[in-house]
Amino acid sequence: SVHSCTKETSPFDPLLIESKTAATVVLMLSSPEEEVLAKACDALYKFASKGDENKVTLLGLGAVEHLYKLISHEDPVVRRNAIMVFGIMASNHDVRKLLRELDVTNSLISQLAPEEDVVIHEFATLCLAHMAVEYTTKVQIFEQGGLEPLIRLLGSPDPDVKKNSVECIYLLVQDFQSRAAVRALNVIPPLLELLKSEYPVIQLLALKTLEVISKDRETRIILGESKGLDCLLKILETNEFSDLHVEALAVLANCLEDVHTLQLIHQTGGLKKLLSFVGVSTVPSIQKNAAKAITRAAYDSENRKILNQEEVEKCLINLLEVDNDGVKVAASQAISAMCENLASKRAFGLQGIPQLVQLLSSDNEEVKEAAVTALANLTAASPSNASAVAEAEGIEPLVNTLNAQRDGAIANAATVLTNLAMQQPFRVNIQSRGIMSVLEEPLRSTNSQVQSKAAFAVATFGCDADARTELRSAGGLGPLVELLHSKNEEVRRNACWAVMVCASDELTAVELCRLGALDILEEINLSTGCKNNFSEAALEKLLDNNLSQKYSQMGYLSSSNIIADGFYDCGQIKPGVKFLSLEELSMQELTDRRAIIFINAKPQEEKGKGKKEEEKSKEVTQITPKVQDEINLENSCWLPPPDFILLDYINDASKTILPLMTTREQVMALAQFVADKMGGPVERDKLHDFSWELHISEIEFELKCNVVPIGKVKKGTFYHRALLFKVIADRIGIGCTLVRGKYNRAWNEVKLADASPQGIAGLLLPPQEYIVDLMFEPGFLIKQGSAEADQYKHI
Repeated sequence: SVHSCTKETSPFDPLLIESKTAATVVLMLSSPEEEVLAKACDALYKFASKGDENKVTLLGLGAVEHLYKLISHEDPVVRRNAIMVFGIMASNHDVRKLLRELDVTNSLISQLAPEEDVVIHEFATLCLAHMAVEYTTKVQIFEQGGLEPLIRLLGSPDPDVKKNSVECIYLLVQDFQSRAAVRALNVIPPLLELLKSEYPVIQLLALKTLEVISKDRETRIILGESKGLDCLLKILETNEFSDLHVEALAVLANCLEDVHTLQLIHQTGGLKKLLSFVGVSTVPSIQKNAAKAITRAAYDSENRKILNQEEVEKCLINLLEVDNDGVKVAASQAISAMCENLASKRAFGLQGIPQLVQLLSSDNEEVKEAAVTALANLTAASPSNASAVAEAEGIEPLVNTLNAQRDGAIANAATVLTNLAMQQPFRVNIQSRGIMSVLEEPLRSTNSQVQSKAAFAVATFGCDADARTELRSAGGLGPLVELLHSKNEEVRRNACWAVMVCASDELTAVELCRLGALDILEEINLSTGCKNNFSEAALEKLLDNNLSQKYSQMGYLSSSNIIADGFYDCGQIKPGVKFLSLEELSMQELTDRRAIIFINAKPQEEKGKGKKEEEKSKEVTQITPKVQDEINLENSCWLPPPDFILLDYINDASKTILPLMTTREQVMALAQFVADKMGGPVERDKLHDFSWELHISEIEFELKCNVVPIGKVKKGTFYHRALLFKVIADRIGIGCTLVRGKYNRAWNEVKLADASPQGIAGLLLPPQEYIVDLMFEPGFLIKQGSAEADQYKHI
């Protein structure tokens, strides 16, 4: 009760009862005499007031059912006293349950008529307020028209009636139907009037009700038009109302979301007052709620402009310094929201970034996450803000934040580092702190946001060779390849991009292929729903840095695919068959399958160290074959023995062919050179007599191995000759392709510019594509697309 009302007392002494006589008094509720009924109700009121136990006793004795009949009694004193008992008993859960079953709300609402006694109003509203806690009763009161009389009673002269009515309305407007209805019933003026009440509990309930109903835009407009914002600001400016400040701010926070209302507050100077109030307040809940209000308001671009004009940035930067984690989180989130405004973004760049960087070292994970998220927003497309982060010594704490516990913190730390890496000096600084080793863990995350940002960071830093080596050593390639399987489009795209970047060197490309990246990428590219620009480019890049596999799978090497030592031709691989390394192939038993031709023109001296390592790794392999896969790529970079004959070929070609004047002459001379080393020209109709297969089998038998150095081949068919031509051409700078055909055919294509037609000196014609004959008339150039070309390819 707001104050103790003086109730009308019976001329008789009140019945003072104990629980043992309670049953007798309940029986008296059936009396036909009004005076007995009034006394019995009065006695029960006093008994029930003593505690919950007594209410339960009366419930058990069936008092509620009897009282229900009496609340509509024609005698006003009986009716009043019965409703008083109801009002006091309804605080008990079980009593409320029975009242709901009896459908008492309708009777109570009918007691709210203006002509009824003020005490009836007080206890009927008290009972309704107790009952309105449950959702079903909320609906009942709404449907039975309870809102209108309750709103009318907000203007009652009795403070208890006001308090109970506003409390009941507060509970009812939790339901959206009632929110729209109270607006239509013009609830705002009486609620604003209650803010002037001398009773804080009434002011508080009025504010709480305003907070709920001001979530609706239409209500906010009415609130603005009813001078409601001024009332709220006055509360904030009055120190005696400090216990109402949090609630008043909550109502204003809702109003700030609305451009129309925010403009109104701004124009009347209210926004300045509000921000200065937040600036001087030392109450964490007020500071936190103010920052949250700014965050919500800042979702609208017009609102951001207004807030920026009022220099909201200074207020938020000050809140970052407050010694309360909740305030720091809310202020950081507000900075994130305000970043959408470019002027704000610049303002925070000038001051605010050092404070946010400091928060990265907080023990509170939520603070860390909010601060790094703000930095991610601040540094997006802002080189000056990125520089400010680096100047505030933010790089080290950012790298450390990649080990944070919250996914949001990890993802945003990766984003900030990526934003910083757009500037070369910062990228070098970040790489020097072992970023790639740290990213290995986020790549294994189960959170798609973390996976995506980590893969994006790998793509950003992977353009550096040392960074790729670091990622490989840290075991980061495995989880990266796994991300290619992701169902999330962004994760898949960023993983493809990272693979494409990492495949820039041969060691990493080979390792990625060993981990199955090629197969996954091929699968992705077959699906129109899964493939993306990066998946196709990644596949191409992987193969371009793993030419043995490219030639085996695609049957084609371009003129920019330069064959290096370690290349081998194991023939066309069937889809789904594992591509084996040269080392694995060399360890297989001798079979009658096609020989694997390898290239290695490295002289022995350069391989002294490598040889020892190779012997060492072979020993390890024999002891623990299972460990082989886990041996780091750098330690098991196996190469076959050097091919001195090939080395001589290259040296000879450099001396005799390289000095020739034109590319055409060089191509023709090289073709004759290759044919000469591989058994000379063969007549077309004698091709089947050219027993190259027997010759190759003899070499395999001699070497006791399927892997054959190309220099050993003295009788070579199309595919041996085309490979040797490409190898030497690549070493002496002649651009040519290597194409595999069917029936052991392969050929080289070269582009040559024809001489200018007679009489038109200096006319530059586009180069023509030719196939180089290495079998029948070595050095003869066959025009691509001609019948002779098709015949050579055996199409």
